[in-house]
Amino acid sequence: MSALRFFFPLFMVVGLIMTQVSATEFKAGFAKKDITPQAPLPMWGYGARHDIKASATRDPLFAKVLVIEAGGERAALIGLDLGRSPTAAMMKIIEEGAKEKAGVSYILAVGSHTHHGPVIELLDEPGMGQGKFDDAVKYAEQLPAVLLEAIEEAAASLQDARIGLAVEETDLNRNRHTKKLPKPIDPRLSVLRIDDLSGNCLAVMINLAAHATIESVFNLHWTSEWPGHMQKQVEDELGCACFFMQGAAGDMSPNTSDTRKGIDGFGKAAAEKAIELTKTIQTTVPETPSIAGRTDYFTGPSRIDLSNRLVLGALKQGFFPELLALTVEMPDNQVTVRMDTLVLNKQFAFVGASGELFSDLSNRIKARSPLRDTLVFGYCNGHSMYIPTREGIEEGGYGADPLVAWCPEGTGEAIVEKAVENIEALVAAQ
Repeated sequence: MSALRFFFPLFMVVGLIMTQVSATEFKAGFAKKDITPQAPLPMWGYGARHDIKASATRDPLFAKVLVIEAGGERAALIGLDLGRSPTAAMMKIIEEGAKEKAGVSYILAVGSHTHHGPVIELLDEPGMGQGKFDDAVKYAEQLPAVLLEAIEEAAASLQDARIGLAVEETDLNRNRHTKKLPKPIDPRLSVLRIDDLSGNCLAVMINLAAHATIESVFNLHWTSEWPGHMQKQVEDELGCACFFMQGAAGDMSPNTSDTRKGIDGFGKAAAEKAIELTKTIQTTVPETPSIAGRTDYFTGPSRIDLSNRLVLGALKQGFFPELLALTVEMPDNQVTVRMDTLVLNKQFAFVGASGELFSDLSNRIKARSPLRDTLVFGYCNGHSMYIPTREGIEEGGYGADPLVAWCPEGTGEAIVEKAVENIEALVAAQ
């Protein structure tokens, strides 16, 4: 009887130790899927192309997923060779499936903003793609399942890991919007490195703010643009996976030159800097692995009246009629911007917004964040068009005018305030 009494407390102690060990482990896993359309589809990004379809593939398009497990929670960072991230309806499918099938509670899915990827907004509804663009509708319907497969595969490959980050200010981007000096710019090139416990590189995540718009509008082929070339060169050089998470690029363009022309030239220049930075990173096993996050929504009246027939006519002419399927996310002319905040190991903060953030919004978040290692992603978990600063709206011009910046004035500033508040609260709660 005494031996039996001893067994139960011992069993409880062992179980407690095992629980504590699993809760303090840090793991990572990676997977990728080819998402290149297999049929000609309308191309995303340039209104001047209207509904002209891509006729070839220059570079394959990929979805790349890094799943991180820390403190018993899982998060997925997803880099997409698309002009935008999945629609709100797609995100619901992806998030529910990832939670159920892979135990992933937090997702940051970011489009690279290539203007040579497929339109993903079309729907199986009259006037929204049905009948005329059935292949594009099918592609959009299948995309969530493909991304879920990648998330599951990444989660299935989880292994003990180390992590590190390096940031460097570069001259890789420039402000394409303002004419006022000094021009706001977020020059940071950030590299997140994941190693196995032996120090072998498993994956590299690159964050930089610059439009993926070097390729000519008249080249009707799929391409992952300069981010794709950059990733491939990093992978070839370092022998590990590489994926890209676009930054606050609403007013940022690639800073090309005679020595870094075109997709290949600029991609090579960005890759060389990223490789140099990656080699400086000393990865470590986190002392207190943890993940915490939250999602916020900012909803308000659109700056453009989408119930006005003249406005709708102008948009249909500027793009193509069926693409107005994207306005199903704007009932009663209300625009919703999504923002996700994720804090990892009380060390790294990731802020993602569902639109084209102006770069100074990123600067403000990083300047006020309690965590030195704070990254900002645009084109994340949805697409709400441009999100300019108040100063940008006051100046006007493309990217700040109501035609493409639909969210209410002040939305960008509200995002900054809430992001900083969230980071402070999530750090305190871990």
